Amino acid sequence: MSSQDRIWTAGLLVIGDEILSGRTHDKNIAQIASWLQVQGIRLTEARVVSDNMDAIVAAVNALRASYDYLFTTGGIGPTHDDITVDAVAQALGVPVVVHPEARAILEDYYADKPGGLTEARLRMARVPEGASLIPNRMSAAPGIKWGNVHIMAGVPTITAQMLDALTGTLEGGKVLLSETLGSWVAESEVAQILRRIEKAHEAIQIGSYPFFREGRTGANFVIRSTDAEVLRTASQELAEALEAAGYPCTMGGI
Repeated sequence: MSSQDRIWTAGLLVIGDEILSGRTHDKNIAQIASWLQVQGIRLTEARVVSDNMDAIVAAVNALRASYDYLFTTGGIGPTHDDITVDAVAQALGVPVVVHPEARAILEDYYADKPGGLTEARLRMARVPEGASLIPNRMSAAPGIKWGNVHIMAGVPTITAQMLDALTGTLEGGKVLLSETLGSWVAESEVAQILRRIEKAHEAIQIGSYPFFREGRTGANFVIRSTDAEVLRTASQELAEALEAAGYPCTMGGI
């Protein structure tokens, strides 16, 4: 199987007590999942853990071994409770060092700012030994790459900058395409139709997403495949099957 044909996967580790407490609403899972899809990589698992060294180490080792890539978000700032770098280094079995290029970037960034490069700010130049940097045009403090592990900021706008810098640099497979059909029907009423269409086309997956609006029950059905022709055929067959069962559908979803 060529690298283009195989399915490339990624795990995501979201780190932070503020996520688990509900004080901060995570936006990075959707952002990273969408970006990975364009790179031909499927986000297969996402975990959220607290700012706890043992929990982070365990999750890093589990996810980096299970998937082609691991992304982490959060815990790489300048404060004492930003322990992601230390935890990842422990998981990798390497020491933490100050990356000379990261230090130079931060020295330049803080040269004209009050306080300059303080000891706290210098923490953002710390990396697991042997790491390379992921550029960050927004706030200078870089992300970190070590093997298949990518350590990124928790702030979504900064994460977006780091993803932009990584675009086109990761090996992936075919892009996962999708089509959405919507219908005013309870998903349980068409479950057999969905199973039949999915079984007839090995190269597709169908996700069902119910909703309740305007006093009515409906569902959007998302068909996914890396093969554009198979996707078109399966989408047409599903639309025709829903119509035949008495459930008119809307292409693009409701």
